[in-house]
Amino acid sequence: MTLSPPQSAVAPATATDTFPINGTDYIEFWVGNARQAGLYYRAAFGFSLVGYRGPETGVRDRASYLLQQGKIRFVLTTAIRPDLSDEARAVADHVYAHGDGVRDLALWVDDARQAFERAVARGAEPVHPPRVQRDADGEVVIAAIRTYGTTIHSLVERRNYRGLFLPGFRPAAPHYQPEDVGLKYVDHCVGNVELGRMDTWVDYYARVMGFRNLLTFDDKDISTEYSSLMSKVMANGNDRIKFPINEPAAGKKKSQIDEYLEFYGGPGVQHMALATDDIIRTVTTLRDRGVEFLSVPTSYYDELQTRVGKIDEPLDVLASLGILVDRDPDGYLLQIFSKPVQDRPTVFYEIIQRKGAKSFGKGNFRALFEAIEREQAARGNL
Repeated sequence: MTLSPPQSAVAPATATDTFPINGTDYIEFWVGNARQAGLYYRAAFGFSLVGYRGPETGVRDRASYLLQQGKIRFVLTTAIRPDLSDEARAVADHVYAHGDGVRDLALWVDDARQAFERAVARGAEPVHPPRVQRDADGEVVIAAIRTYGTTIHSLVERRNYRGLFLPGFRPAAPHYQPEDVGLKYVDHCVGNVELGRMDTWVDYYARVMGFRNLLTFDDKDISTEYSSLMSKVMANGNDRIKFPINEPAAGKKKSQIDEYLEFYGGPGVQHMALATDDIIRTVTTLRDRGVEFLSVPTSYYDELQTRVGKIDEPLDVLASLGILVDRDPDGYLLQIFSKPVQDRPTVFYEIIQRKGAKSFGKGNFRALFEAIEREQAARGNL
C-alpha cells in the first residue's frame, strides 16, 4: 500500500515563502503507550492503522504506529528501552515532562536540503541537518528545525520515494479497521506560548519561513469576565499551512492558556483542527464512539440565524450536537471543540467544516471561551 503525499488545500504558491511547502506531511506524537493510544484514535476517531516500525522491524528501543484518515497522517511513538539510545531517552523524557503531546509538525517540501539551508540562514535553530533514509523503494530526505517549546518541524522530501511512508515502516493490515468518520485534512495547528512570547514566534515564522500574519485577535476579541488571550495566525503563501499562536492575557482568573502551560510544562501544540465535508455526520459518529465535546448554552442558538444568516444545516441538529457557526465575507464555517483527549488538560481537537469561510470563527470566541472556563472550573483550575 502506497500513500500519496497529503495536502491541506489547493492554492497557488507565492514568492514570499522562504521555500515551497506542499502541505502537512505528518504529525508525530510522543506518547507513553503508542499501541493503546493508536487503538483510541482508531476506535474513536476512525483512523486506520497502515504502518508500523518497532522491534519486529529492527528498531529495538522504540515503537511507532502510522495512522491515516483522508490526507491526515498521525505517527504515535513510544520508548520501549530508553537506556538503549539517545532517541528513545528523548521520547521518554518528553512524555515524563509533558504527558502525551505533539513533538513534530512535519512539513512536506520539494527539496529538504535547500529548505533547511535557507531556514538556518534566516535564523532557524537546527535540530539535525538533512539525513537520507533509504530502502528498496527509494529514499526520503529529512531535516528538522526547532519552533516553540520542544516542538520541531521536520522538512520532508519524498519525491524519490515510492514506499509506504518512511524507510523502516512496514505495512500493517490488522483485523480491526473501523470505518472512518469523514476527516479529510489538517486545517490548522494551534500553539500556546508564554506571556510576551507570541510576537517572538510571529516574527520567527515571518523571518525564517516567510509566513505572513493572516489574522490577529486581541484580548477584546477573545475574552470573558474572568480571562482572555491573544492570538495571531501565521500562514504560508498558499495557505496550506496555518499556525495560530496564542499567549495568555491579563484577567481576573487563570486563562486556558495558563492552564495548558502549567500542565504541559511549557509551550506546545494546543489543538489541531481537522476538516470534514459533513460535520454533522462526523460529530455524530465521534460522539457515538465516546469523544466528548464542549457544550454551549442553548441560548447560543436563539439568535444564530440572525447573526450568520441562512445556512444549509438544520438548526435543531446543530443545537443537539453543540456545533458552532460563524460567517465572514467569503461564506460560513461550522466548528466544534473536543474536551482534552487525555487526563492532562492539554491537547484537544477542533472539527471544522468550511463552506467558503476563510476565518477562524471570531463570532464564537466568547461562547467557546466560556465553555472552556466551565471545564477549567470543574477541574479546579480556573
